[in-house]
Amino acid sequence: MEKLRNSLDPARLHGDSSVSETALELESALNIQQNPMVLIDRDYRIVAANRAYREAYGVRREEIVGKHCHEISHHSPIPCHMRGEDCPHQAVFRTGQAHEVRHIHYDQNNHAEHVRIRGHVLHDPSGRTYLGEEIIRLPPQDDAITCNDLRMVGKSPAFLRCLHHIEMAARTDASILLFGESGVGKELAAQAIHHFSSRAAGPLITVDCATLPENLFESEIFGHERGAFTGCVGRKLGLYEQAHGGTLFLDEVGELPLGMQAKLLRVLETGSFRRLGGNDNLRADVRVVAATNRDLRAMAAQRHFREDLYYRLAAITIDLPPLRDRREDIPGIAKVLLERIGRDWSGHWTLSREAERRLCAYNFPGNVRELRNILQKAAALADGPIIEAKHLEFFHPVTPESSAMPSVPAARPRPAPGRGQCPADLLDILERFQGNRRQVAEYLGVSERSVYRWLRRLDRD
Repeated sequence: MEKLRNSLDPARLHGDSSVSETALELESALNIQQNPMVLIDRDYRIVAANRAYREAYGVRREEIVGKHCHEISHHSPIPCHMRGEDCPHQAVFRTGQAHEVRHIHYDQNNHAEHVRIRGHVLHDPSGRTYLGEEIIRLPPQDDAITCNDLRMVGKSPAFLRCLHHIEMAARTDASILLFGESGVGKELAAQAIHHFSSRAAGPLITVDCATLPENLFESEIFGHERGAFTGCVGRKLGLYEQAHGGTLFLDEVGELPLGMQAKLLRVLETGSFRRLGGNDNLRADVRVVAATNRDLRAMAAQRHFREDLYYRLAAITIDLPPLRDRREDIPGIAKVLLERIGRDWSGHWTLSREAERRLCAYNFPGNVRELRNILQKAAALADGPIIEAKHLEFFHPVTPESSAMPSVPAARPRPAPGRGQCPADLLDILERFQGNRRQVAEYLGVSERSVYRWLRRLDRD
């Protein structure tokens, strides 16, 4: 970068040159950089770009100079900061300091790719200030981006946008609320937020709000002192205290009864708590990430969820896309899942091309969780290492053209299963009701919390 600054020194360029000559001289200076490099003015217009940049985005010099940077890199008529992204242009011109971000850019074929952008302050011979953007293209892994060991796999624009939002949100210390259907990977997203945050060296503590008994809420979350209740023989640190210096993940937070919500709100607002049976006010440094598949704002309007708690949790919100909105990720996800199944079952399976097409045509109301169960069954049915389309005949795909979720006809409730027993055909029932767990619960004659608990158990198994 120092070589580039020297190349832009007034003594090295002609102060009386025309605009086009200056652009060529600036471009020559930028060509010192091997990575794609572009010079951008205060109005987001490209002044010059090196050869590597033009080749990366498939444009000629006359097609790029004078265009807005976001038109070339984002294929968008508006700057990236107006779409909620961390914009290096905004940061560099506001602070005068270098700034580094991770973005999603698009090539001439509209293919998305992850890039790391290093923004620098540069000056031309007349003293005008520019943003110098060095772009580092991040190579895909097996034609899909995997988030380290977090098992987040994908290359679709929907996935890459979501991952970008996760990384940006993780840099803050604000509370984050994750929205997404059952099985989309909300817990993996919470792990990614923790991994990318400044708290990564601290603990990540998960609270399953759907299965937490109300009478044990205070003891589990805040802990208890010895003798706090009958049979209590020692002190126990609560989950909130255990998360000190790290992240507390509240999974299925929409299932918390109102009584629990009030107690949770108090500790989030004050930062202090008491162990059950204790007198001391304690504090813990905790970052909260919550997740739900419910419409909490609608629940708040119906007084089923505290509005003040919603706003406390939703400082930042992230929507996780369902699998049907990122079909191009299905082969990559299936590959990772089959590798895991192979390790667990001491085998090795891959999908045939026709089997891949069949999976990609399916709606997956149960999302990645359902995909995993389908692959497990297919691997069990396969008579060799290749899973063929015939091994997937137990489910019926829906083509993308007809992927709108149809209304489910009313079903006559069937007798509830034995107490605490998960129905053997739970996933088939979930598919019948297009993933609507409230309708599944009504059909089975059980509470929604029971359905959540069964699905969580299947996920762990």
